[in-house]
Amino acid sequence: MNVKPGLEVASLTDVGCQRENNEDSYLYWEPTADGELQRTGRLAVIADGMGGYEGGQEASRLAVETVREVYGNVVADDPHVALREAFARAHERIQSYAGQHPALHGMGTTCTALVIRDRQLYFAHVGDSRLYLVRGASIARLTRDHSYVGRLVETGIVRAEDAEKHPQRHILTAALGAGIEVAVQSAEQAMALQDSDYLLLCTDGLWGVVSDEELEAAVKGNNPAACCAVLVKLALQRGGPDNITVQVLRVLPESGS
Repeated sequence: MNVKPGLEVASLTDVGCQRENNEDSYLYWEPTADGELQRTGRLAVIADGMGGYEGGQEASRLAVETVREVYGNVVADDPHVALREAFARAHERIQSYAGQHPALHGMGTTCTALVIRDRQLYFAHVGDSRLYLVRGASIARLTRDHSYVGRLVETGIVRAEDAEKHPQRHILTAALGAGIEVAVQSAEQAMALQDSDYLLLCTDGLWGVVSDEELEAAVKGNNPAACCAVLVKLALQRGGPDNITVQVLRVLPESGS
């Protein structure tokens, strides 16, 4: 993909070892006109669909396409506002599509999107796909899982270290296309990015079998493309029980080196 100076980006998806189709979708977008980059920034989106063979594929596709379309046209002074509007529109569009195709009733999708503008990070999130920040020798998860087990962790019933292996960890409490309204997680303020920061977006087909420590280790010493390859290979070696999708973005120094 063509990426303007200041950022290095790579993405990789795999159907996994136990699924017949890939219900994940993703995209990276930036405007082609140099003058527009200052206004919109750069957008990355990842989504993990649910609702059967066709329903999951359509839901995740609609989510990433709608977020890209709406965000690019609605960008406000605060990209968080535009992202929340884009998520609301995607939620409505998925529900409308399901209404027109009764066989796809119940379709929905996770969705996690980030924007980098002026070296500031903005994001919005629904579901249990994840956004991580790797900075130096540490990794931090910026999103929280909208899941049954996620609630148990927040209330102290389940320990965080046990949540990754909990048998009910994939039961979502929020998704685009599900319910009347959708509760979108987004930060109250933008986060300043630093040289060599890595941002990692992934679906549960990756984080469900690869630990945070292993995600961090894969980033160290690898460019984004190599990092994606290492992580997908590791998930496949562990049985690849779900579709696997990862996007890695590296913030380059101002000089672009």
